[in-house]
Amino acid sequence: MAPGLGFFKSSGSSEAPVVQVSADADPEDKGTSQSTDSQATRKSDVYYNPRLDPENFLEGELSPDAATRLRQLLARPGIVIAPGICDGISARCALEAGFDCLYQSGAATTASRLGMPDLAIATLNDFVQSAQMVCGLSPSTPVIADADTGFGGTAMVARTVYQYIRAGVAGMHIEDQVQTKRCGHLIGKQVVSREEFVTRIRAAVIARDSFPGNSNFVIIGRTDSAQVLGMEEAVYRLQLAADAGADVCFIEGVKTADLLASTVEALKPKPVLVNVISGGLTPSFTTKEAEALGAKIIIFSLVSCVAAVHGIRAAMKSLKKTGTDHSSAKGMDPKAFFEVMGLQDVVSLDAKAGGSSFDVI
Repeated sequence: MAPGLGFFKSSGSSEAPVVQVSADADPEDKGTSQSTDSQATRKSDVYYNPRLDPENFLEGELSPDAATRLRQLLARPGIVIAPGICDGISARCALEAGFDCLYQSGAATTASRLGMPDLAIATLNDFVQSAQMVCGLSPSTPVIADADTGFGGTAMVARTVYQYIRAGVAGMHIEDQVQTKRCGHLIGKQVVSREEFVTRIRAAVIARDSFPGNSNFVIIGRTDSAQVLGMEEAVYRLQLAADAGADVCFIEGVKTADLLASTVEALKPKPVLVNVISGGLTPSFTTKEAEALGAKIIIFSLVSCVAAVHGIRAAMKSLKKTGTDHSSAKGMDPKAFFEVMGLQDVVSLDAKAGGSSFDVI
């Protein structure tokens, strides 16, 4: 038996029916037709790994290992707040503000690295290179990273998990959109079948469990099907993802507080992640509101990107108009800027190592 496969325990027949989804059918019809086979479909193997039981992460000091720390945060009281970061500057600002978890958004990564929209343009290499940099800034701070569709078939999903773990990422979410995906808050999305979605989740789980050293990497199952097939199907897909080993469930584009609350209830005891984007499909829940509704993780995917666009636009317009950057600098000199980027850490390291390169700076 391949490493990781031993944690799937059969709860009945392993012959789960394959339900094909037509993207052209009426969403209500699709949800209804698939619901008729719900009980039979869930008689597939159910994952359980006693090593990763949340009860194992309830007590003790927070671990210096980012993935273990994320599991501890998930197992303990309080909502996990992860601001979206897009580059080293935004990551430094989030850490300076005191956040204990960060989110590497696919949209933000595509925008910051490529200057392009979130339309399946960035590659695994783009995501991994960004993650290596971000995770290296504060190795014990958990980073949750977008993994889109896994960038291909099961082998690529597994490769994504391996590369993310090596980069220091604490957890990732993988979705059920087609390979030519788009931002979850745009319209016109298409999703794959239930079977293919579950296959992606299982591939990620098997890869995590076969990684040397018993990784605590967190697998988050995300569905974008609510806007395509309806909420009933979206919740059901997340139940399937949970059975397949997803540690957290992520429903994209949930449109009301009541729907979020009912989703949380339907998926218990799995923790639920909600994504808030100003002007997007999901209401602009505050962290307190999301926690009251039962969400365990809240991410603000574009908080850094949108702020950067506004700030940089204003600075460029001011420079074009006045011929100086004096007003946009707001008194921040180069040294003050580098202080935000960890200047003192570098100076201190050099001094402790016996260097004298930065005695005066």
